[in-house]
Formats: sequence, C-alpha cells, structure tokens
Amino acid sequence: MKRTAIILGSLLLATPVLAQSVGEKTGVNSTLGIAPTTADFVKEVAISDMFEIASNKLAEEKGNAAEKSFAAMMVTDHTKTSTELKALVKSGTVKAQVPSELDSAHQSKLDKLKGLSGKDFSSSFASYQVDAHKDAVNLFERYAKGGDTAELKDWAGKTLPTLKHHLEMAQDLKKKD
Repeated sequence: MKRTAIILGSLLLATPVLAQSVGEKTGVNSTLGIAPTTADFVKEVAISDMFEIASNKLAEEKGNAAEKSFAAMMVTDHTKTSTELKALVKSGTVKAQVPSELDSAHQSKLDKLKGLSGKDFSSSFASYQVDAHKDAVNLFERYAKGGDTAELKDWAGKTLPTLKHHLEMAQDLKKKD
C-alpha cells in the first residue's frame, strides 16, 4: 500500500512537468495562453529558426523577386535570433538544450518545398511562412508574458516586434500568391 501511494505521489508531482511539454506539443498551451517552459521555448525557437533559415535559402534560389527579397531578410534576421538564443544558453543564464536538427514535421515541410517549383513552390512557401510566423508570434508572446527565465523573457519581448513584422510581410507575400 505504501509503495502504491509513493508511486501515485511521484506521478502527481511529475504530471505538471510532463503536462507542460505535452501541452506545448499538442497546442493545448497555445490555446489556453499558457507560457511554455524554458526548455520547450528554446527547442521551439531553435527549430523554428532552423526551418526559417533553410526554407528561405531555398526561396533565395527558387523564388520570384518578392520571395527572394523576403527570404534574404528572413535568413539574416533568423540567423541573428538563432545566434542570440545560443549565446543565452551558452552563457549559462538559460538552462536548456538547443537542438541541432529539425523535427520531423519541419523536415517534411522542407523536403516538400525542395521538390516544388514555380507557382506550387510560391503557394506552399507563402503558406508555410504565414503559419510559421503566426506560431512564432504566439510562442514569443506567451513566453514574454509568463516565461520563467528573466533574461530569456526579456529577449522574447524585444524580439516580438520583428516577428510581428515578419508575419505581416509573409501575409503580404501570400496575398500576391
């Protein structure tokens, strides 16, 4: 009986930690406006930046003039945020792991883009950019309001206006599609 109580107690204590990661993965945290954990935030930002850099480098090669102009800015800006995030983690201020490769969902989108050209590329690229930047704005807003690491929370707030501008630009790109 004691062993069962200990196991149940341990599970109850672990549940909030697990729920945060599961909540972030499933989108529940986003829907409820709950801030991600620092580990989830760092992971999501790093993967988002890697996807932005890779997909926009493709657009620099395959895109039309508007997409190439947009892509050049995205590569520059997301390389900057990626570097800043890595510096925060390396400094020891932020306790988290920075992933070094895309997750399967983002890799799948990138692989799809690699196989497209012309209007098909433009349509998918614009949609991915709008979706990615909506997700990023939501993620950064939630962390800036309720994150648990002060320096990272401050960085999220300072980065947010740029991401909102990126979203507006991506939406304009999609309208031209």
